[in-house]
Amino acid sequence: MRESAMQRHERLLTLVREHGTARVTDLAERLGVSPVTVRRDVETLTRKGLVDRAHGSVSWPRRRTGEAGATGADSAPVLGLLAPSATYYFAEVIHGAHEAAARAGARLILRISDYRPEEDRARAEGLLAAGAEGLLIAPGWRGRRDPAEHGGWMGELPVPAVLLEREAELGSPLAGLDRVCSDHAHGVLLALRHLVAQGHGAPLLVARTDSPTALAVRAGYDRALRALGLELPHPVVDAPADGDPVGFERGVQALWTAVRAGRVTAALVHNDVGAIQMVQRLGELGMRVPGDLALIAYDDEVAALADTPLTAVAPPKREVGRLAAELLLERMGLGVATAPGPRRHLALLPRLRVRASCGAAGAEAVARA
Repeated sequence: MRESAMQRHERLLTLVREHGTARVTDLAERLGVSPVTVRRDVETLTRKGLVDRAHGSVSWPRRRTGEAGATGADSAPVLGLLAPSATYYFAEVIHGAHEAAARAGARLILRISDYRPEEDRARAEGLLAAGAEGLLIAPGWRGRRDPAEHGGWMGELPVPAVLLEREAELGSPLAGLDRVCSDHAHGVLLALRHLVAQGHGAPLLVARTDSPTALAVRAGYDRALRALGLELPHPVVDAPADGDPVGFERGVQALWTAVRAGRVTAALVHNDVGAIQMVQRLGELGMRVPGDLALIAYDDEVAALADTPLTAVAPPKREVGRLAAELLLERMGLGVATAPGPRRHLALLPRLRVRASCGAAGAEAVARA
């Protein structure tokens, strides 16, 4: 698999930190890329304050003037980030954390669990061994039992930790951890309220079951229906995991049948990729979006790129990463606060980006609460 720019940046930063100063030509050879690519990467990292650039060479930045213990490269604080993926949804979360760390003169190092919760602990221990002094943790949980089965170790960490886009059950050992997440119930409410305001009855939910976000969307759907005084129009349609064509066709047929029978005229689909694929398949079956079905996607990663641009709920992913990193820096004694405050559970509100798939006309708009 081709290495991403972010992965290459992390390798470049590791080399510079290890050597203090490195020549661009040496970095190009070690990274297996052209000097032009390295110069472009160095320009990006210099703008973010992660390296210092001189003619033909790159240096690890000194701590900012006035910071205690500013003795050179090794004194820069290190934040570890454990994520289930570095693509799609979590790419923006990682970018936000990276930006906040750079502004504070800290280095962010990343490890990926690939949604294997049984490997989260080992990945976190690897971050600690690499010098992380605090951890941002988005566990690779997939099902409801994963927090209890694979999350206990987080309560025993020797460094400060902040949960990212994950919630813990009230009363569980993880409930006392700091956390920053999107309020997905609010995002679902925005979508349903918008569709109802356009004259539709209760929208149908089509959602996956294999991630904490999917489960939060499902739970939020029940709450949103109650808040709006609506009855469940049809059982929630299961959107299958990737690589399940039979399950996908079953979900499409269930949605198609509900619309043809007149039970629903609008739907919320988690996630963007599933929504785009469903719209394509419904078109093959003769059903038009938004003519026959008004549709809103959840995530807003690629929704705007569909043939008919999809209205989508947009969780504040980059802000989640940024605020989580700032909170972790505070816990490490490196934030703006004079003393760490009480533990915090921060829930950030998504926005609804209105496009053509729900019958909107004209330019894109953002619907707020």
